Parts: sequence; C-alpha cells; structure tokens
Amino acid sequence: MGEAANNVSESCQTKYLKIPWRQIIGMRNRIIHAYFDVDLDIVWQVITQDLGSLLIEVEKAIKDLET
Repeated sequence: MGEAANNVSESCQTKYLKIPWRQIIGMRNRIIHAYFDVDLDIVWQVITQDLGSLLIEVEKAIKDLET
C-alpha cells in the first residue's frame, strides 16, 4: 500500500485529504529501510484499528476516480 501511495499524484493526494498519504508512505519506508527499528506495536495498531477505515476511504477514492 505504501508503494502504491507513493505513486499517487500530489493533486490526487490533495483531493482526498481523509487518506493520510504521508503517513502511509512514511510507514512503508520505515518498514522497508529500518528493519530493526520498527515498532511492532504501532504496526499492529495500524492493522487492527486503522486499516479498516483507511480501506473505506481508499475505496471511495477509487470509485470516485472511476466515474
């Protein structure tokens, strides 16, 4: 998801402000490049508490862009 978010244009990111683009990209970079400095509690929190609402917003954006 982080790699995909990194390829979303700035204008599209600005249009969909409910999606935390920079945080998604930052988390991806942290996981990929800071192997031993990743806080697994934060990763677990994102998975269990934040991912559901994030996916809803991403699906809304995709639907909007398809129309």
